Amino acid sequence: MAATLLVTSFLVFSSLYLAPGDPASFLIRGRSAGPDELAQIRHQYGFDQPFFVRYWDWLGGVLHGDFGRSYVFHQDVSSVLASRLPATLLLIAASAVLIGVVGIASGMLGALRRGTRTDSALMLLVTVGAAAPAFVAALLLRSVFGVKLGWFPTIGNGTGVLDRLHHVILPAIALSVTFMALVTRVTRSSMLEELGREHVEVAVSRGTPRWTVIRRHVLRNALGPIVTVSALLISGMLVSTSIVETAFGMSGIGSLLITSVNQMDFQVVQAIVLLVVAAFVVVNALVDLVHPLIDPRVAAAGSAR
Repeated sequence: MAATLLVTSFLVFSSLYLAPGDPASFLIRGRSAGPDELAQIRHQYGFDQPFFVRYWDWLGGVLHGDFGRSYVFHQDVSSVLASRLPATLLLIAASAVLIGVVGIASGMLGALRRGTRTDSALMLLVTVGAAAPAFVAALLLRSVFGVKLGWFPTIGNGTGVLDRLHHVILPAIALSVTFMALVTRVTRSSMLEELGREHVEVAVSRGTPRWTVIRRHVLRNALGPIVTVSALLISGMLVSTSIVETAFGMSGIGSLLITSVNQMDFQVVQAIVLLVVAAFVVVNALVDLVHPLIDPRVAAAGSAR
């Protein structure tokens, strides 16, 4: 995990270091400046240092929680991120609940009602949901439930606990539509695969109650791929939040990334990209740890090696 983060940090720093344009020219914001002033700015921000010296200084700061200073906000990057992170984490948490509850429940319903009208309707919704981009869902939800019906606010983060939850409902639905569809399909496929196994048919033939069979022999064995896919999708939401937060005027990490890229605020972009990669790495590690607890066959296979 540490090696992955180290390689990623080097690639992130290198890609932005190689970006076209002179950072010193960007910092003067179009003002005319002589060679002496530009040289002074390069020296002040360390742009005149060799690449590896700059990378080593930046990496040392990151390890101590110092991501540098924002060129645009003129604040420490860690302070800028800290002010935006709660809104994004609330959005991701609300979306994760929708994905986990609605996605898995819909997939189970589709598997248990396979071939019925309910299953067909669910698969139609899954196909539409999986193909719907987040910005389309955001515009549709804003237009119907925000503007026409007036049930939900369409812009901002809100203040206070209840108001924030009220503001996050539509963005969370817009963000999770595609992911819910994918989890529904994975859950349905995993459940159908387990339902067709011999030990399940034997349990049914012996008169074991239906829900006992589903809980003990079907759902438990099907949870492995469901948890893996759900966790990876949720960890990838940090990137997808940029579209939804911009559409709903939320002040979060996603909208900050869009602003920072447009304004070439390199330090903030580096910190957000590194944060996204760290989330992926941590979630992958957690999935590897949790997987044997969910599916005993994984633990048994690991012990047999």
